[in-house]
Amino acid sequence: MSDSVSTSFLGRTLRRRSFLRVAGATAASSALVLAGCGDDTPTPVTNVVSITFANNDIGLLNYAYLLEQIEAAFYQKVVDSFPSDFTAEDKAAFIDLRDHEVIHREFLRYALNSNPYDINYSTPLVFNFSSFTLTTRAGVYAAARTLEDVGVAAYNGAGKLLTDPAYLKLLAKLASVEARHAAFVREQAQPGSFAASDVITATGPLAGLDTVKTPAEVAVLIAPFVPLPLVTDGLMLLS
Repeated sequence: MSDSVSTSFLGRTLRRRSFLRVAGATAASSALVLAGCGDDTPTPVTNVVSITFANNDIGLLNYAYLLEQIEAAFYQKVVDSFPSDFTAEDKAAFIDLRDHEVIHREFLRYALNSNPYDINYSTPLVFNFSSFTLTTRAGVYAAARTLEDVGVAAYNGAGKLLTDPAYLKLLAKLASVEARHAAFVREQAQPGSFAASDVITATGPLAGLDTVKTPAEVAVLIAPFVPLPLVTDGLMLLS
């Protein structure tokens, strides 16, 4: 294995040393990462018509992997062409956010070992962010807020569906970072909004906590960005 980890698309190459340092935060996660360092050569598939998630932990990891792919692609797109009214601080923040999401994406890809949903795709997916206004600071922060809020709600809904404690620990670590991302971009988009009513559960046993969304609800929200239909029926059978 070379000293670098090649990203599948729209992301920068991560130095393997850096990746393993981040991924090796726990023994469990290190084992997952190292298990993914195989030399299998995938057979390209060109007639993919949908993304279907299995009704098990692998399906849930692929669900998280797709979310991180979207976020990494989004931040890379912003970094490639910053809005003219971005400050130096904004640029530095978005480079950091891009780096985090690339690490998350690669972390999950290695945890999935030979099971990433796109391992046999002949070409990488190209995500569509045309619904966002990415030419202004306000538009970019609003877009980031949307994606981060969806990501946090998705992780909150997925955690309880996992059966392997190692996977749960892995996703919990990622979720905690995503929650900090969401708080940051929300504050930049609108000061004082990091815990606004649209992202905090108002009533019931989860009152005061971040909102929770099911895989089916998340699929609807991210569908505009993904070039293939998303099939979450299997994930919805989990409880």
